Amino acid sequence: MTHSPADPGQQVFQQHRRLLFSVAYRLLGTAADAEDTVQDAWIKWSAADRSQVADPKAYLTRIATNLALERLRSTRHKRETYVGPWLPEPILTAAGPTTDTTDVAETVTATESVSMAMLVVLETLSPLERAVFVLKEVFGFSHAEIAEAVERSEAAVRQAAHRARAHVRARRPRFTAGHAHRREATERFLAAATGGDINTLMELLSPDVTLWTDGGGKVRQALRPVVGARTVASWFAAIGTVTYQGVAPTEMKTELAEINGGPGLLFTGPDRVIATVTFDFDPDGRITAIHNVANPDKLQAVTTGATHDVGRP
Repeated sequence: MTHSPADPGQQVFQQHRRLLFSVAYRLLGTAADAEDTVQDAWIKWSAADRSQVADPKAYLTRIATNLALERLRSTRHKRETYVGPWLPEPILTAAGPTTDTTDVAETVTATESVSMAMLVVLETLSPLERAVFVLKEVFGFSHAEIAEAVERSEAAVRQAAHRARAHVRARRPRFTAGHAHRREATERFLAAATGGDINTLMELLSPDVTLWTDGGGKVRQALRPVVGARTVASWFAAIGTVTYQGVAPTEMKTELAEINGGPGLLFTGPDRVIATVTFDFDPDGRITAIHNVANPDKLQAVTTGATHDVGRP
């Protein structure tokens, strides 16, 4: 966008840009598609008769939501034929919540909704259910506002909201491990993995832990979920001893990073990002799921180093 900052329409759009990206990313699961959606929303906003717009926030949210839904429906077939497990595109996010109790509650909801595990669950909803859930549960829009945004009756929106909540609740219990505990566990995991310490890895992993790897057919990864603490521990313990995606152990750098609302690991080589790893925890703080994204097409947002604020705008 190259318009003058003095343009009132530009200023209004920029004011709501973070909201539009946040909605689109949760609906689509990819930063690239979310950015394209925001750009398309700007084009529509630029062409609109803004003198007739009473509520720019609601108007722009409706535009972005419908653009994202169109894109989501058009990409569903590609995801169904994807090579191996499909995982969302990771993004770097701001650090943990503040100490204010109200802010903490809102931040936990926002960060959980952008976690890899939640985005995977949202992928199983219908496009309408996904949009209703995101707008209602994450951003606090009313059923009436959502009905206008998705161009459905309020009754239909209420039904979709009920189905979506039940579906998410059944597949995604709220995590109870705090940010500090998850960060500590991630640090221990990193030290154990780079040191080949299988015993410590076993302590950190739930017995039925599942590792999901997304190479998209571009790099070699497991095409099926890897299940069980010993198998997953052995997989990660080998990282420091084998060449991974053409990068020798001595050339690989592994560091802690805030990824999708929580502590994760960033693997880099001399000239590129190799993979990201994020974790899901049970109420006892043990790792129940690991999401490993190695498809180079999905690492562009992380490679730029841009940090996204996932809290409610």
